[in-house]
Amino acid sequence: MMIKVSLVPSARFVRQLSLGAAVSAGLMMAAMTPAEAAKTNLNLGMSVEPTGLDPTIAAPVAIGQVTWQNVFEGLVTIDQTGKVQPQLAKSWEISPDGLTYTFKLRTNVKFHDGEAFDAASAKFSLDRARGADSINPQKRFFASIASIDTPDAETLVLHLSAPTGSLIYWLGWPASVMVAPNTAASDKTVPVGTGPFKFAGWAKGDKVELERNADYWNKDAAVKLDKVTFRFIADPQAQAAALKSGDLDAFPEFAAPELMSSFDDDARLVTRIGNTELKVVAGMNNAKKPFDDKRVRQALMMAIDRKTVIDGAWSGLGTPIGSHYTPNDPGYQDMTDALPYDVEKAKALLAEAGYPNGFTFSIKSPQMAYAPRSAEVMQAMFAEIGVTMNIEPTEFPAKWVQDIMKDRNFDMTIVAHAEPLDIDIYARDPYYFNYKNPVFDALMKKVQETSDPAQQNAIYGEAQKILADDVPALYLFVMPKLGVWDKKLKGLWENEPIPSNVLSGVSWDE
Repeated sequence: MMIKVSLVPSARFVRQLSLGAAVSAGLMMAAMTPAEAAKTNLNLGMSVEPTGLDPTIAAPVAIGQVTWQNVFEGLVTIDQTGKVQPQLAKSWEISPDGLTYTFKLRTNVKFHDGEAFDAASAKFSLDRARGADSINPQKRFFASIASIDTPDAETLVLHLSAPTGSLIYWLGWPASVMVAPNTAASDKTVPVGTGPFKFAGWAKGDKVELERNADYWNKDAAVKLDKVTFRFIADPQAQAAALKSGDLDAFPEFAAPELMSSFDDDARLVTRIGNTELKVVAGMNNAKKPFDDKRVRQALMMAIDRKTVIDGAWSGLGTPIGSHYTPNDPGYQDMTDALPYDVEKAKALLAEAGYPNGFTFSIKSPQMAYAPRSAEVMQAMFAEIGVTMNIEPTEFPAKWVQDIMKDRNFDMTIVAHAEPLDIDIYARDPYYFNYKNPVFDALMKKVQETSDPAQQNAIYGEAQKILADDVPALYLFVMPKLGVWDKKLKGLWENEPIPSNVLSGVSWDE
């Protein structure tokens, strides 16, 4: 319960107290714990420390999980149901040909350093993201923007070179947030945005601190937290201990499914199992033998019992998938029966492809818990069809990015893809799968030529069928969002349509 009375009694009140009562009152107040006295603070745990704090210049999701919607905001945002909502742009219009987007911007919005947000700073942000020197992790989002006009301070006009049906959705992503011209260069270490919280400090290896922005433009948000501390704890046992001791108030993405039941008898904590976009897939190098043969890829897929993988890797908590798409996504189709678990058919496909006695290969497995666990289960399953898979631990992100994304020096890897609606990665050139399919590429182009949801869903349905049959990656499961937090905390997202820790609506129950 929040204590709202002053800790310093008035002179009149003190005169009315007996000496003993005054001493008792003083002792009572002195005995109050910080947790009881400061219910506007939040200590929140994360498994991974971000490499920086600017989501517009680097891809790791931990960056956005600290700063997106807390420090930085976009023209639009994505709510907890996955829908696009107005933000710094209060409205927009799209021309009938899909080539002109006109945004009306909010007025009286300021960055944390006092610089005004207006059409000029919005243009700066988008030009920086799409420019020749851009290192934005989602630079492709802005590729169709041919030019930008600012008729006045409240109006931003984007002229496109081709219709881009996903543009509004993409503008809600962390990579699309608005940055201030005067401070953008230092946002990696000292982020300056327009959001409900201001950057207060970063103790590398330990924590990032944010404080409430008293001048926040959105008065309807009624931000309740004064201070938020993100604590970085990699070890699951240490995460659980910090929660149980009260050192942490919340761990919205708890990293150890096998420990979830350990909180069942804790009177202070609650557990929540929600949805995410985290698609665990074992990607193959489609340009390398034997993975350049679809029959081999299909055989490996049919050798896998997804339920057993989920049981072994994530304590049975997860949803099987048969394509690079989640049940949260529009137009989802369950493709798990396209190549169902069937050891004998898998062996027959291998023999047909010229590998009657199997073959040997290596999988580069990053150190995140789900990866080696999944790989070990798959290793046993592949052995049943005569295939030997060696597991090669690979440091993430640096070594993994170098070997997989840059050098393409791998046979197979396993990773959880966190981006929502990222089925288009199979049409990106280059991308680590080395997958080439002109029919699939044409679908990804076609889906951008319409903004009609029904048409887009139909196209996405066709794309899912192609991937389920071609299997450029082995589609395993969607990881759930495992949350553990103090039952008096309200407003934390139980589901995760985009990797985030949105705190503007979080408060302590009084």
